[in-house]
Amino acid sequence: MNEKLIRYLVEAGLITPEQAKELWEEHRGARRSVRDLLVEKALVPEDRIVEALSQLSRIPRIRLYETAIPPEVRRMVPPDLLRTNQVLPFDIDPDDPGALRVAICDPMNMRGRDVVAHTTRMRVRPYLATSVDIMRTIDRYFGSQEMQAAAEQFNVAQVGETPHTLEEELQQADVNASPVVVLVNSLVEQAVRMRASDIHIEPGVDQVRVRFRVDGVLYRRASYEMNLLPAIITRIKIISGMRISEKHKPQDGSFSLTVDHLEYDLRVSTLPTTYGEKCVMRLAQKRALSRDKESLGLVGEDLEKFDKILARPNGIFLVTGPTGSGKSTTLYTALSGLNSESVNIVTVEDPVEAHIDGVNQIQVNPKADMTFANVLRSILRQDPDIIMIGEIRDGETAAIAVQASITGHLVVSTLHTNDTASSVTRLLDMGVESFLIADATVGIVAQRLVRRLCPNCKRSRPMLPYEADYLNVPEEERENAVLWEPVGCARCGSTGFLGRIGVYEIMEITPALRALIARRASTDELREQAVREGMHTLRESASRLVREGITHIGELHRINMEGDFPEPSGNGENRS
Repeated sequence: MNEKLIRYLVEAGLITPEQAKELWEEHRGARRSVRDLLVEKALVPEDRIVEALSQLSRIPRIRLYETAIPPEVRRMVPPDLLRTNQVLPFDIDPDDPGALRVAICDPMNMRGRDVVAHTTRMRVRPYLATSVDIMRTIDRYFGSQEMQAAAEQFNVAQVGETPHTLEEELQQADVNASPVVVLVNSLVEQAVRMRASDIHIEPGVDQVRVRFRVDGVLYRRASYEMNLLPAIITRIKIISGMRISEKHKPQDGSFSLTVDHLEYDLRVSTLPTTYGEKCVMRLAQKRALSRDKESLGLVGEDLEKFDKILARPNGIFLVTGPTGSGKSTTLYTALSGLNSESVNIVTVEDPVEAHIDGVNQIQVNPKADMTFANVLRSILRQDPDIIMIGEIRDGETAAIAVQASITGHLVVSTLHTNDTASSVTRLLDMGVESFLIADATVGIVAQRLVRRLCPNCKRSRPMLPYEADYLNVPEEERENAVLWEPVGCARCGSTGFLGRIGVYEIMEITPALRALIARRASTDELREQAVREGMHTLRESASRLVREGITHIGELHRINMEGDFPEPSGNGENRS
């Protein structure tokens, strides 16, 4: 089956013959399945792998997020066996009451089927699903119950324990069976499978609240008794390299964890509060930072402008927006597209968020006097073609970046401004001369992130007149115009949204704009000229996504910088 799978993927154009040869050699050397290697290396989306395996093995495909599992089936196999073997019974075969339909992710793994058959004393009818779908569904049905059980087990074990012995236990080499370790690992694993970007552990008056940030919005995941907080924080401090005894000062740390064959980096921050230490863990899957431009939301004219700007051999290319607007992902995607054997790319970042093969990446370290400005000066002596600066924070860094771009380098960086035009004003405020900004800047991208409507459950309704006004829908299109609404299903975790997409405002610096910048024109003048030359504003780009059913009108209202969402005009209808 391994050989057939490789041949199938090559014929389908999903992997190259060279990649196929490397996979086969690694499979034979490490005695691991080709499927597991493909998932780990992210060479092919797991969904495509499962489709291929389904055709080759003639085992039918199942999507568990579309399936409700009966309570009696859920009780048949303990969740720890389901997780260990990555299997999940989801129904009794209606044509054969003695047979159990079981989701598996690898048709070559017979052990999982044997475990289910032995535990239930029933015949197994296999169905193929992705490992993420299986584990996410196990989380959905058993996750809260498992975490609560771990919390209760901790409370029982804590009787007679002193804080000192608890810390010793949590620092032992083999503590995998400890309830607190199980709880912390489970929190991270469930956050990954729910596509969370952050985990918040927050002490209150009498409870610890755990929330996940999914697609930019915080959702409560669990609550625990306050006596569990010190143990959770201690465990997190140990694995992230912080001082356990320091409870009155903020601390930062990091650690890595492998979930479903993929490695995730977690940046950890603790902060003393009135009721105890608060902890936030930010999750990053390094491969996710570099994506294809279309998946980011860059299409049509915007994609053409983006590529045209990056094709310039020198100049400054800026990406701007608030924290959490996807600037780093856009920069890494741009660098991945520019990366080749013929260019020398050097980055200076704080911190280095993802490693790119073939790119020289430097992390700033103020304690060692490695500031953005100092590192930049050294970089210029390293014969770079392209320089990426994580963020232009001060006038000194801005001046060096401008000088580097004028002397023949392409410089890409970020700023914290609301739109493209105000980025020019920010550079002026930093003390950079207007004629230098005009000469150096080749393009500016402002961006935001909006939530994508879940394609599995979204539904349409007629667009109301005041909504058509807000979206600037032409009169001739209004009669048949519709809006799409979030509903909520198992696939999107009942939120109605699944992932996010970028909204872009791309200002290519033309001769007319260059002249305006040189004479220190106002932000409004720059914006008006760019719009006359074809720039789509953030509002216009978001309106297009709403009308196409990709996002909800409420997301446009959330990022809109141009006034409030209009109320219905006296027709008695409610806002959506």
